[in-house]
Amino acid sequence: MIVLAWFYPGLSKSLPLHEISSIGISGIFFFYGLKLSPARMLEGLTNWELHFVVQSATFLLFPVLVLLIKPFIHGDEYTLLWLTVFFLAALPSTVSSSVVMVSIAGGNIPGAIFNASISGLIGILITPLWMGFFLTKTMSSFDFGEVFGALLLKILVPVITGMLLHRFFGKFAMRHKKQLTTFDKTVILLIVYQSFSESFLSGVFDDISIIALLIVGAGVIMLFFAVWFIISLISKWLAFDREDRITALFSGSKKSLVHGTVFSSVLFAGMSSAGIFLVPIMIYHAFQLVIISIIAQRWSRIKTDALWS
Repeated sequence: MIVLAWFYPGLSKSLPLHEISSIGISGIFFFYGLKLSPARMLEGLTNWELHFVVQSATFLLFPVLVLLIKPFIHGDEYTLLWLTVFFLAALPSTVSSSVVMVSIAGGNIPGAIFNASISGLIGILITPLWMGFFLTKTMSSFDFGEVFGALLLKILVPVITGMLLHRFFGKFAMRHKKQLTTFDKTVILLIVYQSFSESFLSGVFDDISIIALLIVGAGVIMLFFAVWFIISLISKWLAFDREDRITALFSGSKKSLVHGTVFSSVLFAGMSSAGIFLVPIMIYHAFQLVIISIIAQRWSRIKTDALWS
Protein backbone atom coordinates (compact mmCIF):
# COMPACT_ATOMS: atom_id res chain seq x y z
CA MET A 1 0.00 0.00 0.00
CA ILE A 2 2.88 2.37 0.73
CA VAL A 3 4.47 1.58 -2.64
CA LEU A 4 1.10 2.04 -4.37
CA ALA A 5 0.62 5.37 -2.59
CA TRP A 6 4.10 6.45 -3.72
CA PHE A 7 3.49 5.71 -7.42
CA TYR A 8 -0.26 6.39 -7.61
CA PRO A 9 -1.21 8.83 -4.83
CA GLY A 10 -3.97 10.37 -6.94
CA LEU A 11 -6.33 7.43 -6.37
CA SER A 12 -7.16 8.88 -2.96
CA LYS A 13 -8.65 11.91 -4.71
CA SER A 14 -10.67 10.01 -7.32
CA LEU A 15 -12.15 7.36 -4.99
CA PRO A 16 -14.35 7.90 -1.89
CA LEU A 17 -11.75 6.29 0.42
CA HIS A 18 -12.71 8.40 3.43
CA GLU A 19 -16.29 7.18 3.32
CA ILE A 20 -15.30 3.56 2.61
CA SER A 21 -12.74 3.60 5.45
CA SER A 22 -15.23 5.15 7.87
CA ILE A 23 -17.81 2.45 7.21
CA GLY A 24 -15.09 -0.23 7.30
CA ILE A 25 -13.84 0.95 10.71
CA SER A 26 -17.29 0.57 12.23
CA GLY A 27 -17.56 -2.85 10.59
CA ILE A 28 -14.25 -4.01 12.10
CA PHE A 29 -15.35 -3.18 15.62
CA PHE A 30 -18.90 -4.45 15.17
CA PHE A 31 -17.59 -7.87 14.16
CA TYR A 32 -15.03 -7.72 16.96
CA GLY A 33 -17.86 -7.18 19.46
CA LEU A 34 -19.83 -9.95 17.81
CA LYS A 35 -16.97 -12.41 18.41
CA LEU A 36 -16.42 -11.23 21.98
CA SER A 37 -18.01 -13.46 24.60
CA PRO A 38 -18.96 -11.43 27.71
CA ALA A 39 -18.77 -14.64 29.77
CA ARG A 40 -15.17 -15.37 28.73
CA MET A 41 -14.23 -11.76 29.36
CA LEU A 42 -15.59 -11.90 32.90
CA GLU A 43 -13.62 -15.07 33.72
CA GLY A 44 -10.46 -13.07 34.42
CA LEU A 45 -12.13 -9.99 35.91
CA THR A 46 -11.11 -10.65 39.52
CA ASN A 47 -7.35 -10.74 38.86
CA TRP A 48 -7.01 -7.00 39.44
CA GLU A 49 -3.24 -6.96 40.04
CA LEU A 50 -2.59 -8.45 36.60
CA HIS A 51 -5.01 -6.01 34.95
CA PHE A 52 -3.42 -3.06 36.76
CA VAL A 53 0.07 -4.01 35.57
CA VAL A 54 -1.00 -4.55 31.95
CA GLN A 55 -3.06 -1.37 31.64
CA SER A 56 -0.48 0.74 33.50
CA ALA A 57 2.24 -0.52 31.18
CA THR A 58 0.07 0.16 28.12
CA PHE A 59 -1.11 3.66 28.96
CA LEU A 60 1.45 4.97 31.49
CA LEU A 61 4.80 3.20 31.18
CA PHE A 62 5.04 3.51 27.38
CA PRO A 63 4.18 7.24 27.26
CA VAL A 64 6.40 8.11 30.24
CA LEU A 65 9.43 6.38 28.68
CA VAL A 66 8.93 8.36 25.45
CA LEU A 67 8.36 11.60 27.39
CA LEU A 68 11.72 11.13 29.12
CA ILE A 69 13.59 11.67 25.85
CA LYS A 70 11.59 14.74 24.76
CA PRO A 71 14.04 17.26 26.35
CA PHE A 72 16.75 15.89 24.04
CA ILE A 73 14.68 16.35 20.85
CA HIS A 74 15.42 19.48 18.81
CA GLY A 75 14.36 20.69 15.38
CA ASP A 76 11.03 20.43 13.57
CA GLU A 77 11.90 17.17 11.79
CA TYR A 78 12.80 15.28 14.96
CA THR A 79 9.99 16.86 16.96
CA LEU A 80 7.47 15.52 14.44
CA LEU A 81 9.10 12.07 14.51
CA TRP A 82 9.11 12.10 18.31
CA LEU A 83 5.37 12.84 18.23
CA THR A 84 4.78 9.84 15.94
CA VAL A 85 6.58 7.59 18.45
CA PHE A 86 4.56 9.12 21.28
CA PHE A 87 1.40 8.26 19.33
CA LEU A 88 2.59 4.64 19.25
CA ALA A 89 3.22 4.79 23.01
CA ALA A 90 -0.30 6.08 23.70
CA LEU A 91 -2.09 3.33 21.75
CA PRO A 92 -3.99 0.36 23.25
CA SER A 93 -2.68 -3.20 23.27
CA THR A 94 -3.45 -5.71 20.54
CA VAL A 95 -6.40 -8.08 20.76
CA SER A 96 -6.13 -11.30 18.79
CA SER A 97 -2.34 -11.64 18.61
CA SER A 98 -1.97 -11.08 22.38
CA VAL A 99 -4.45 -13.85 23.16
CA VAL A 100 -2.92 -16.21 20.59
CA MET A 101 0.65 -15.70 21.82
CA VAL A 102 -0.37 -16.03 25.48
CA SER A 103 -2.13 -19.28 24.60
CA ILE A 104 0.94 -20.65 22.79
CA ALA A 105 3.28 -19.75 25.67
CA GLY A 106 0.95 -21.24 28.29
CA GLY A 107 -0.19 -18.03 29.98
CA ASN A 108 -3.42 -16.88 31.61
CA ILE A 109 -5.83 -16.89 28.65
CA PRO A 110 -8.92 -15.39 30.41
CA GLY A 111 -6.66 -12.62 31.75
CA ALA A 112 -5.31 -11.97 28.24
CA ILE A 113 -8.82 -11.84 26.77
CA PHE A 114 -10.00 -9.39 29.43
CA ASN A 115 -6.99 -7.08 29.11
CA ALA A 116 -6.94 -7.12 25.33
CA SER A 117 -10.65 -6.33 25.22
CA ILE A 118 -10.68 -3.61 27.86
CA SER A 119 -7.51 -1.97 26.50
CA GLY A 120 -9.19 -0.92 23.26
CA LEU A 121 -12.11 0.59 25.15
CA ILE A 122 -9.85 2.49 27.57
CA GLY A 123 -7.83 3.74 24.62
CA ILE A 124 -10.86 5.56 23.21
CA LEU A 125 -10.47 8.00 26.12
CA ILE A 126 -6.78 7.82 27.07
CA THR A 127 -5.11 7.96 23.64
CA PRO A 128 -6.80 11.25 22.57
CA LEU A 129 -6.09 12.67 26.04
CA TRP A 130 -2.36 11.94 25.75
CA MET A 131 -2.18 13.24 22.18
CA GLY A 132 -4.24 16.31 23.07
CA PHE A 133 -1.39 17.66 25.23
CA PHE A 134 0.74 18.08 22.10
CA LEU A 135 -1.68 18.30 19.19
CA THR A 136 -3.41 21.37 20.64
CA LYS A 137 -0.06 23.16 20.25
CA THR A 138 0.39 22.15 16.61
CA MET A 139 -3.24 21.88 15.43
CA SER A 140 -5.52 24.79 16.19
CA SER A 141 -8.44 22.69 14.91
CA PHE A 142 -7.89 19.86 17.42
CA ASP A 143 -11.05 19.46 19.50
CA PHE A 144 -10.91 16.73 22.13
CA GLY A 145 -14.70 16.57 22.47
CA GLU A 146 -15.12 16.14 18.72
CA VAL A 147 -12.39 13.49 18.51
CA PHE A 148 -13.77 11.61 21.50
CA GLY A 149 -17.27 11.69 20.01
CA ALA A 150 -16.00 10.38 16.67
CA LEU A 151 -14.16 7.49 18.38
CA LEU A 152 -17.24 6.63 20.44
CA LEU A 153 -19.38 6.55 17.32
CA LYS A 154 -16.91 4.59 15.19
CA ILE A 155 -15.60 2.16 17.83
CA LEU A 156 -17.53 1.95 21.10
CA VAL A 157 -21.05 1.91 19.68
CA PRO A 158 -20.26 -0.86 17.12
CA VAL A 159 -18.43 -2.93 19.78
CA ILE A 160 -21.31 -2.71 22.26
CA THR A 161 -23.83 -3.46 19.51
CA GLY A 162 -21.82 -6.52 18.49
CA MET A 163 -21.54 -7.73 22.09
CA LEU A 164 -25.30 -7.39 22.56
CA LEU A 165 -25.83 -9.52 19.46
CA HIS A 166 -23.15 -12.08 20.40
CA ARG A 167 -25.67 -14.58 21.80
CA PHE A 168 -27.52 -14.59 18.47
CA PHE A 169 -24.71 -14.29 15.90
CA GLY A 170 -21.54 -15.09 17.86
CA LYS A 171 -21.23 -18.61 16.45
CA PHE A 172 -21.77 -17.28 12.94
CA ALA A 173 -18.94 -14.79 13.44
CA MET A 174 -16.60 -17.48 14.76
CA ARG A 175 -17.41 -19.78 11.83
CA HIS A 176 -16.48 -16.99 9.41
CA LYS A 177 -13.48 -15.76 11.40
CA LYS A 178 -11.12 -16.14 8.44
CA GLN A 179 -13.31 -14.01 6.16
CA LEU A 180 -13.75 -11.37 8.88
CA THR A 181 -9.97 -11.23 9.38
CA THR A 182 -9.57 -10.62 5.64
CA PHE A 183 -12.14 -7.81 5.90
CA ASP A 184 -10.20 -6.26 8.83
CA LYS A 185 -6.92 -6.35 6.92
CA THR A 186 -8.52 -4.86 3.80
CA VAL A 187 -9.87 -1.87 5.73
CA ILE A 188 -6.49 -1.33 7.43
CA LEU A 189 -4.72 -1.42 4.07
CA LEU A 190 -7.14 1.17 2.68
CA ILE A 191 -6.44 3.49 5.63
CA VAL A 192 -2.68 3.01 5.20
CA TYR A 193 -2.93 3.81 1.48
CA GLN A 194 -5.12 6.84 2.10
CA SER A 195 -2.83 8.26 4.81
CA PHE A 196 0.39 7.76 2.88
CA SER A 197 -1.01 8.99 -0.43
CA GLU A 198 -2.07 12.26 1.20
CA SER A 199 1.34 12.59 2.84
CA PHE A 200 3.17 11.93 -0.44
CA LEU A 201 0.99 14.44 -2.28
CA SER A 202 1.79 17.11 0.29
CA GLY A 203 5.52 16.30 0.25
CA VAL A 204 5.84 15.58 3.99
CA PHE A 205 8.42 12.82 3.50
CA ASP A 206 10.58 15.10 1.33
CA ASP A 207 11.73 16.87 4.49
CA ILE A 208 12.56 13.71 6.46
CA SER A 209 15.89 11.94 5.97
CA ILE A 210 16.45 8.20 5.81
CA ILE A 211 18.76 8.49 8.83
CA ALA A 212 15.94 10.03 10.85
CA LEU A 213 13.61 7.17 9.92
CA LEU A 214 16.28 4.62 10.84
CA ILE A 215 16.66 6.32 14.23
CA VAL A 216 12.88 6.02 14.72
CA GLY A 217 13.04 2.31 13.89
CA ALA A 218 15.90 1.71 16.34
CA GLY A 219 14.15 3.77 19.02
CA VAL A 220 10.93 1.79 18.64
CA ILE A 221 12.78 -1.52 19.10
CA MET A 222 14.62 -0.15 22.15
CA LEU A 223 11.26 0.95 23.57
CA PHE A 224 9.96 -2.62 23.29
CA PHE A 225 12.89 -4.08 25.23
CA ALA A 226 12.72 -1.36 27.90
CA VAL A 227 9.02 -2.04 28.52
CA TRP A 228 9.59 -5.82 28.47
CA PHE A 229 12.37 -5.54 31.06
CA ILE A 230 10.38 -3.27 33.40
CA ILE A 231 7.24 -5.44 33.24
CA SER A 232 9.38 -8.50 33.97
CA LEU A 233 10.81 -6.83 37.09
CA ILE A 234 7.37 -5.72 38.29
CA SER A 235 5.91 -9.19 37.72
CA LYS A 236 8.67 -10.77 39.80
CA TRP A 237 8.28 -8.15 42.54
CA LEU A 238 4.53 -8.85 42.74
CA ALA A 239 5.26 -12.61 42.81
CA PHE A 240 3.05 -13.39 39.82
CA ASP A 241 2.86 -17.07 38.96
CA ARG A 242 4.12 -18.30 35.60
CA GLU A 243 0.81 -17.83 33.75
CA ASP A 244 0.24 -14.28 34.98
CA ARG A 245 3.83 -13.26 34.23
CA ILE A 246 3.47 -14.46 30.65
CA THR A 247 0.20 -12.59 30.25
CA ALA A 248 1.59 -9.40 31.81
CA LEU A 249 4.62 -9.46 29.49
CA PHE A 250 2.80 -10.39 26.29
CA SER A 251 -0.24 -8.16 26.77
CA GLY A 252 1.57 -5.21 28.35
CA SER A 253 4.29 -4.92 25.70
CA LYS A 254 2.02 -5.04 22.64
CA LYS A 255 0.60 -2.16 20.59
CA SER A 256 -2.33 -2.43 18.19
CA LEU A 257 -1.89 -1.70 14.48
CA VAL A 258 -5.68 -1.83 14.06
CA HIS A 259 -6.27 0.87 16.66
CA GLY A 260 -3.27 2.81 15.36
CA THR A 261 -4.68 3.07 11.85
CA VAL A 262 -8.21 3.77 13.08
CA PHE A 263 -7.19 6.38 15.66
CA SER A 264 -4.88 8.10 13.15
CA SER A 265 -7.75 8.48 10.69
CA VAL A 266 -9.68 10.37 13.38
CA LEU A 267 -6.96 12.22 15.31
CA PHE A 268 -5.03 13.41 12.28
CA ALA A 269 -7.92 13.90 9.85
CA GLY A 270 -7.01 16.68 7.46
CA MET A 271 -3.30 16.68 8.44
CA SER A 272 -0.89 16.37 5.52
CA SER A 273 1.52 14.45 7.77
CA ALA A 274 -1.02 11.77 8.77
CA GLY A 275 0.88 9.01 6.97
CA ILE A 276 4.07 9.47 8.92
CA PHE A 277 2.25 8.73 12.19
CA LEU A 278 1.79 5.15 10.97
CA VAL A 279 5.51 4.51 10.41
CA PRO A 280 6.49 3.71 14.05
CA ILE A 281 3.42 1.53 14.68
CA MET A 282 4.05 -0.49 11.51
CA ILE A 283 7.69 -1.04 12.49
CA TYR A 284 6.69 -1.94 16.05
CA HIS A 285 3.89 -4.24 14.88
CA ALA A 286 6.18 -6.23 12.59
CA PHE A 287 8.91 -6.48 15.23
CA GLN A 288 6.57 -7.51 18.06
CA LEU A 289 5.02 -10.27 15.96
CA VAL A 290 8.43 -11.75 15.15
CA ILE A 291 10.04 -11.50 18.59
CA ILE A 292 6.94 -12.45 20.61
CA SER A 293 6.22 -15.47 18.40
CA ILE A 294 9.81 -16.70 18.92
CA ILE A 295 9.55 -16.24 22.70
CA ALA A 296 6.09 -17.86 22.81
CA GLN A 297 7.28 -20.94 20.93
CA ARG A 298 10.32 -21.27 23.19
CA TRP A 299 8.32 -20.86 26.40
CA SER A 300 5.71 -23.34 25.24
CA ARG A 301 8.37 -26.04 25.62
CA ILE A 302 9.26 -24.91 29.15
CA LYS A 303 6.43 -25.75 31.53
CA THR A 304 8.07 -24.65 34.78
CA ASP A 305 9.25 -21.41 36.37
CA ALA A 306 12.74 -22.20 35.03
CA LEU A 307 12.12 -19.77 32.21
CA TRP A 308 12.42 -16.91 34.73
CA SER A 309 15.83 -17.95 36.06
